[in-house]
Amino acid sequence: MNIADCYRLLGLRTGASYEDVKASYRRLARQLHPDVNPDQQANEKFIQVTEAYRFLLGVVSRSGINESSPQVSQSRPQSEVAKPKITVTRKEPSAAENGVKPKVTVTRKEDPPKASPVKPDPKLSYVDQQLKQASYEQLQQLLREKRFPRAIALVEGLAQRLPTDPEIRQWQGIIYQSWGRQLIQEKQFDKARLYLKKALRTDPHNRSLWGEVEKDFRRLEQVIYQRK
Repeated sequence: MNIADCYRLLGLRTGASYEDVKASYRRLARQLHPDVNPDQQANEKFIQVTEAYRFLLGVVSRSGINESSPQVSQSRPQSEVAKPKITVTRKEPSAAENGVKPKVTVTRKEDPPKASPVKPDPKLSYVDQQLKQASYEQLQQLLREKRFPRAIALVEGLAQRLPTDPEIRQWQGIIYQSWGRQLIQEKQFDKARLYLKKALRTDPHNRSLWGEVEKDFRRLEQVIYQRK
């Protein structure tokens, strides 16, 4: 994808300003985001638009093409490199604890999902790496909120974009397994069995995933047996 194609996908003229790029992306994202538009074609369009946006954001800021704000920072946007916040609290010793070292408690505000963090891949282009990172962060949020159908739509679109990426295959298997477990709770047993099997077919060499799926199948059998 060249620069002209990126501008075209965002509905902009070539050489549009930094602010125009961001404004156009926000407008399109509101229309195409999987949370508001579950259509598969809209999901694929959302991925393309996101790819074009991140590419242009880097090009515009690096080359200084910004008609209204020429002093835009050349660093990557803070949202792209933000890391989970960690809070450190120190418990001071009481009189009875005099001479004892203070206790330090580390609390991570946001626990990551079971999928592994994104690792740099020299085989991927800058645009694909940024798209992968953004998708991973969105998948984390969707899993925390138990919005499994949206997570499945997103990861399947990403898998079509990067079909040989082992990390994406791992995320896909985990999401299928998580959705299968949720379906057991909702007593949709046939559908749960379908997605648990799908998880194993997607990432067959993941031993941890196999262990979780086996637990889910045992639970499924117990629930069905109790209903008889």
